[in-house]
Amino acid sequence: MDVASRFTPEVPPQAVPSPGFDPDRLEAFLHEHVTGASGRLRLSRIAGGQSNPTFFVDCGERSLVLRKQPPGHLLPSAHAIDREYRVMQALASTDVPVPRMVLYHAERDVVGTPFYLMERLDGRVFRSYSLPGVTAAERRAMYFAMAETMARLHAVDVNTAGLSDFGRPGNYFERQIARWSRQWQENRTPHNPWLDRLVELLPERVPATSSSSALCHGDFRMGNLMFHPTQPQVIGVLDWELATLGAPLADVAFNAMAWRTLPSEYGGILGLDLAALGIPDEREYLSQYRVHSTCKDPVEPFHFAFAMFRFAVIFEGIASRAAAGNAAADDAAQAGTLGPAFARRALEALMLSSGERPT
Repeated sequence: MDVASRFTPEVPPQAVPSPGFDPDRLEAFLHEHVTGASGRLRLSRIAGGQSNPTFFVDCGERSLVLRKQPPGHLLPSAHAIDREYRVMQALASTDVPVPRMVLYHAERDVVGTPFYLMERLDGRVFRSYSLPGVTAAERRAMYFAMAETMARLHAVDVNTAGLSDFGRPGNYFERQIARWSRQWQENRTPHNPWLDRLVELLPERVPATSSSSALCHGDFRMGNLMFHPTQPQVIGVLDWELATLGAPLADVAFNAMAWRTLPSEYGGILGLDLAALGIPDEREYLSQYRVHSTCKDPVEPFHFAFAMFRFAVIFEGIASRAAAGNAAADDAAQAGTLGPAFARRALEALMLSSGERPT
């Protein structure tokens, strides 16, 4: 697993003329704390991420990935890279594929924020659910591998993994709606009245029954998976910042909302010729998840609305950081415009399911 990573052209590494911290200080830290790290540091930034700045780090015999918090003021509980590190370290002994953790550094003395290091994987990452550049047969197999990997995650025994305290029990959706509503108030903009309406409606529409608690990724989508270089196999699940103990159907709906969003809406597949591409339709994909999962409950319109609501708030946060100059990616301002699009779709899913007309 600790070999040089290969990414598709969609997410290439970029030279880092100014990474926002002193590379010499990082180099000295690596020499002292990481076995096999010697000589000059080579640093390149991984493009495509919107949350926590992420870098390829090569030093001597070691090929690593560094992930840190963004600079500047951060919202409470946001950019929790300590939780990312903890959950991936815990999953190393399970059948959920994750990179191997190296170390976590909680202080700000090296790169200006807390950070962690992990080994680099050799594989492919795709930002778009259309999976460009692969055959239809491989594309279909990759979708089924994604569904099976998600089911494996939800089947993890959190007690055995040491993660029984990784989230609070009960009332998952109520707590999450309250959390993301607070995030929206922190990043409130005048151009998204649909989010205000969702804040009012979602607490009233929580299903009376929900599936049992499980370890959830929180951002389980195509762009956070790494596939084998030549085979349709998931070799790494990445970006665990939002992981917690929660409702599996929240993960499932978030993962499957690509069927309900356009390619221009963060790489969705709505409107594409799925049969020609080899992509299963939504029903077949969800059936594949249930084949491998202990969670047999159906995904309801509420779950899709909640997933889109949360994504809309995340995009509004990206826009807010871009305006403040603290965004983690150069296209953050553009990505932030997706907040209204996802909020409208969430409201549509929620209201049309009960015969109402979105406004």
